[in-house]
Amino acid sequence: MASKFVSETIASNKVVIFSKSYCPYCTMAKEQFQKLQQEFTAIELDKRDDGGDVQAALGEITGATTVPRVFVNGNFIGGGTDVKKLNQTGELKKLLE
Repeated sequence: MASKFVSETIASNKVVIFSKSYCPYCTMAKEQFQKLQQEFTAIELDKRDDGGDVQAALGEITGATTVPRVFVNGNFIGGGTDVKKLNQTGELKKLLE
């Protein structure tokens, strides 16, 4: 069921950040989208009863269970550092167009 939730959430939102509310890398990822004034859907795994299951499903999809797991237009683009680097090079803005 968690994998269905993950795939449906990714499919129905332009930007999805699977996050934990206390995670500094998750905050870093969110800030990049805020700088671009891009709305995003943040799924805070530490606030969900099935957070562990969702994180495991993300591991199957992306090959890692660390957060954040960031998706743009259905494609996994990485974690906090990756997203920050993409924004610094201008690639993130291109992905959002």
